Amino acid sequence: MKLPTLIRFAVTAIVVIVAAFIAHALWKHYMYSPWTRDGRVRAEIVRIAPDVSGLVTDVRVKDNQVVKRGDLLFVVDQARYQNAVAQAQANLNASEAAARAAGATINAAQAGIAQSRTNFEMYQAQSDRRQKLINNVISAEDKANAVAVANAARAGWQQAQASQKQASASQEQALAAVAQAQVALASAELNLDRTEVRAPVDGYVTNLDIRVGDYASAGGARMALIDSHSYWIYGYFEETKLPSLRIGDAVDIRLMSGGVHLKGTIDSIARGITDADNPTGSDLLADVNPTFNWVRLAQRVPVRVKIDPENMPKDTVLAAGMTATLVVHPSGDGTQHR
Repeated sequence: MKLPTLIRFAVTAIVVIVAAFIAHALWKHYMYSPWTRDGRVRAEIVRIAPDVSGLVTDVRVKDNQVVKRGDLLFVVDQARYQNAVAQAQANLNASEAAARAAGATINAAQAGIAQSRTNFEMYQAQSDRRQKLINNVISAEDKANAVAVANAARAGWQQAQASQKQASASQEQALAAVAQAQVALASAELNLDRTEVRAPVDGYVTNLDIRVGDYASAGGARMALIDSHSYWIYGYFEETKLPSLRIGDAVDIRLMSGGVHLKGTIDSIARGITDADNPTGSDLLADVNPTFNWVRLAQRVPVRVKIDPENMPKDTVLAAGMTATLVVHPSGDGTQHR
């Protein structure tokens, strides 16, 4: 074999070997390196719903507006709830007046008890003296009349005591009515306060779909508010790459929008996904697929990545649903993912 031919053969062999090594390295990188293009920006979404029902009389925000916690978003018609507060206040005033009247009745009953007791003691003492008289100083009839008067005074005293108990019961009922009226007033004032729907968090108004004149039902969501402090990344990693992932590993995040670079760390790893091939049947038994796919693709498992706000470039725009590429840098400390 001539030398040029041998050289060409050697060069060709070297190129083939190098290509094979490169292909093998690329295959390992694609299959096992901890990275994914399937990342999604996520955020906490607060569904804003009024706590009371009524017509919307004022909308203070616009679509995609930035709001701070406590900012007024919209107002439900307040007239009905203002009337409810006035009615509850009137009921409270009436209950308090009834309670004061019950207190005055108790005072009168106590005065009656004192007077009745004094009369009883006086007539009882008079009866005792007449019963001790001898030699027919007074007649037997006068003695009997004295006993009867003393007994009548005793009955009057007992009746006054019963009246006091009745007055005390009436006062307890009046005080209970005052407490009920106070609760009703507080509830009416709370409902009036809830006619002003305010932002519970700092965030962005999204997909605003409420207008003045709309009817807002209590508990029915009327707008979405994205919490501006809650953004994170969900990376859907193939199961073949999970052994390389650890909680706390550093993550490079590249957004598809302009290739913005962010930093983050793995916050948690999901422990379950839906098994589409084996759903549960209507009788709660396993519905086993009778066919078998010869090509088995690796399942993708969600991995939550916390974004580092300190390394976020200024004026970076994050929107829930954006796409990102994630590259994990394993810590190599042997810590198991939990």
